[in-house]
Amino acid sequence: MANNRPNPDDRRDNVEKLQSMIHNTLENIERAEETAEFASPEEREKIEAKNRRREEAIEGMRQEVKEEAAARENGYQ
Repeated sequence: MANNRPNPDDRRDNVEKLQSMIHNTLENIERAEETAEFASPEEREKIEAKNRRREEAIEGMRQEVKEEAAARENGYQ
């Protein structure tokens, strides 16, 4: 019989995971910028649009880091 109980909400390593995701996304932006140098104008436009979305995602992740840090300060484990 399958265990249908949800996983517990374990947020202890969320900040570290988010920081790793931010780092990886920044690296992806850098690689994409390098690729864009050799891309056609159409491909360059697509790469730039994707990098803008990545930058927006990073902003969201940074906000989440702040929220997680605040939650830790307020005693949430």
